Amino acid sequence: MKNAYIPTKNPRFSLRFAVPEDAALVVSFMKKLGTYQKMLEHITATEEDLTKLLAERRGEAIFGDYDGETIGFIYFYQNSSAFTGQSGLYIDGFLVDTSFRGGGLGRIMLAFMSKLALERGCRRVEWGCLDWNDQAIKFYRSMGAYSVDEMTVFRFAPDQLKKTADLF
Repeated sequence: MKNAYIPTKNPRFSLRFAVPEDAALVVSFMKKLGTYQKMLEHITATEEDLTKLLAERRGEAIFGDYDGETIGFIYFYQNSSAFTGQSGLYIDGFLVDTSFRGGGLGRIMLAFMSKLALERGCRRVEWGCLDWNDQAIKFYRSMGAYSVDEMTVFRFAPDQLKKTADLF
């Protein structure tokens, strides 16, 4: 099963939603992202994991294709906030191949995500960015994004998740 291409303002660049059969491509892009972020060892997702997430619509992805070559992706999911009473889209992975950066393709992809969020009744799109990634921070700020600096993200990893659950 393949999805239709979504045209953009750049006639050489189109978007498409991932289908479960694209799981290997999502994993491939996550590994590229992990390499860029100097965190490849933390990318543990498998093709099986992503196939399940995409099939169950617990996660979604879009790909950016330039002249028929897939050069970018965004992996995301819908979330909500009890603080604001609003839903949003959370971008968990976003990458445009290095040789295609600076040409406005990432801007097009974020514009699409904003449009998609509004179409789904969401009031925000959010994502994380590593503190050292000055190039990305500058890009996001140039688009009008702001950072939420007064918060530290905490997480239970799988082993600790089990230990904590066992306390119940």
